[in-house]
Amino acid sequence: MNKTTIFTDGASRGNPGRGGWGSVVVENDTVTELGGREDNTTNNRMEIMAAIAGLSHVGNESQITINTDSSYVINGITKWVKGWQKNGWVTKTKDVVLNRDLWEKLVEAGHGKNIVWNYVGGHSGVIGNERCDVIATSFADGSPTDLYKGLFVNYSIKNILDLSQVTEKVSKKSHSKATAYSYVSRVDGKILTHKTWAECEARVKGKSGTRYKKALSLDDEKQIIAEFGR
Repeated sequence: MNKTTIFTDGASRGNPGRGGWGSVVVENDTVTELGGREDNTTNNRMEIMAAIAGLSHVGNESQITINTDSSYVINGITKWVKGWQKNGWVTKTKDVVLNRDLWEKLVEAGHGKNIVWNYVGGHSGVIGNERCDVIATSFADGSPTDLYKGLFVNYSIKNILDLSQVTEKVSKKSHSKATAYSYVSRVDGKILTHKTWAECEARVKGKSGTRYKKALSLDDEKQIIAEFGR
């Protein structure tokens, strides 16, 4: 079975605002860069679009690894989407699933394919992710960078498949010890964010059926809110 590595990223200038997405597909001895834009979109939609484009470019005969810095995309396609489909595309709180049109396209793009979803931190030294960020932001800004399509031997980014640096960084800094951006809690179905653990603890302590989690960034906070809203 052929091995294919895909890097993806999305960007938006405003949320919603002008957006762009980028994908780099390394397949056998070739590299294909993909990119696109929307005028009124969100970062999450661009992240999903990048994954759709990358997967749609690859056939069913490959072992595919997708590297993305979007936990929203990974959790959505590997954990949440089956429940959404079963429940008629509504969450457990009876809200309509956001971005349903793109989730359905992502499911279709991955149908019958052997896929491993791999989370990589944004701007953490992953060369492929950094290249996708350049592509995505250039499209969002209306000045698309030139996209490469051709032999790997002629590609300017020779170390694009090297993930060793980020793996080392992640292993040295666990989630539990990282500085909190905020805390998210859900009590009786209502979700709130808190700047300190003391505030969060005061809300959830002694109450049954609560959920709470530390967020490390604004994007992380949004993903947790989406998770708690399922």
